[in-house]
Amino acid sequence: MQPYVYQVTKYDPADRDQHGHYVGVEPATSDHGRVETAYLQAIAAFAEESGVDQLAVREPQIGGFCHFGLEPPVDGYGLTDVFPAGLTGFHDGALVSMAVGLELVRAMLRDNGAWCRLEAEGAFTVHVGWDQYLYVGSSRPCEAALARTRSLGLFPERVHASPYDFVPDDPQHVRRPADADFWARLRWTVSAHRAVFLEEVFATNASRWHRLTRDTIETVRSELTPRSQLAVWPDLLTDVDTAVAALPDEGMVEVVWEDKDGQITSTVVDETQFEAVASQLASAHAAGVVSMDAGEGLPLFTAALPDSDGVLRARWQTEPTPSDRDWAFLKTLRRGQVVTGTVTTIADFGVTFVDIGGFTAMINIPELSWRPFDHPSDVVSVGQEITAEVLDVDMVRERVPLSLRAVQEDPWPQVAQRIGQVVTGPVTKIVPFGVFVRIEDREDGFQGLVHTSELNKSSEKDIEVGDALTVKIIEVDTARRRIALSHAQARTTRPQGGGKDGSA
Repeated sequence: MQPYVYQVTKYDPADRDQHGHYVGVEPATSDHGRVETAYLQAIAAFAEESGVDQLAVREPQIGGFCHFGLEPPVDGYGLTDVFPAGLTGFHDGALVSMAVGLELVRAMLRDNGAWCRLEAEGAFTVHVGWDQYLYVGSSRPCEAALARTRSLGLFPERVHASPYDFVPDDPQHVRRPADADFWARLRWTVSAHRAVFLEEVFATNASRWHRLTRDTIETVRSELTPRSQLAVWPDLLTDVDTAVAALPDEGMVEVVWEDKDGQITSTVVDETQFEAVASQLASAHAAGVVSMDAGEGLPLFTAALPDSDGVLRARWQTEPTPSDRDWAFLKTLRRGQVVTGTVTTIADFGVTFVDIGGFTAMINIPELSWRPFDHPSDVVSVGQEITAEVLDVDMVRERVPLSLRAVQEDPWPQVAQRIGQVVTGPVTKIVPFGVFVRIEDREDGFQGLVHTSELNKSSEKDIEVGDALTVKIIEVDTARRRIALSHAQARTTRPQGGGKDGSA
């Protein structure tokens, strides 16, 4: 917002009633003549005094709600001669000369169906509003421009701010840049779905659609309009009849279809046009219907293209998808961070899922505990609040593995100090190469292997699960988490009590 903002109009303040409403005779449309020229000359005067000779297009829009409705829109929205290369030249961040900027203002004054903010960052802004209201902001007071504006028969008034200043729809919404993480996730998504559609919105109500496969991603990426909004959608339905059946009874939808030559077309229609568009789809190769209602028909994920230096200057805001919200949360996490969450599910295959701030993270079996257990439910329960460490933040697959044992003291160094001890514990398992014995008096106590070579030959055949066996701890491999025991060597060493009370 500039420190000096002026409302410039053709409406004499003397012709306002007690409520501030204009009651004079000036029309609310452009005269396409003297008054319009006066507006443009006033802007040129403010720009010159502000030291500005070019402007940036910001948040361009065409058609739809940006049309003021007082004059009929024209073909090309008044931009044909301004952007000879086509509508894609009318994009956020496009730098235009002052002469071109004035032609954009002319198109907006004439209500041709195109609208944008015009800015020179930190120095100058121009906004065209309803009923021929013009707002000029400058970093300088522009006394000469004010005098020039009055001499042109216009009425400049100092105001606090332009009502058309950019204000984000949701200040808390974190905008996702189409950075390296975005493209990596897109490639992964294409691999998972075989193909997806990329919607490129270069101006509000103006978009291009691209079918992405592994072979086309980089080509499409190189041809995208600067600062575009991007939305990734599932592939279209080859069953066109099913797509047509998805048309609602009423409301506004965007219909996208691909013809047999691979040409992609999209159009926004309402219930009065459904029959006509259904007829168009009859020859389509694939089609899809996207609801325009808030909260419905959301894409897989969205982003905005940063500038070539990697900085995201586009101010677009899209309705965040679940994936966008997950991405924003993942950006707050880092490896090694300790988080608190609630156990939501213990899957049959052993993975434990934990809700951390609305995002579902997971704990794999080895990360649940240092100690042995039969099932994850022996360690955690659904609804339990736990504290765990973030092992990784996978921005591509949007996965966060956690470790519960990482926030617990590692007991293995203490176990290693028990080498040479003789303890008595129950036999927990018999295998062809020996038996396992628990060396601590607790259900999740550590177990060691008594190899057949370390068993007393006289008692080997008589050992059963549950029998108490006196063993000597002869080796602790803390790297591989293995304990070697000897029954034979325990006969020559006095027991030190370990099995029943777990003490050394």
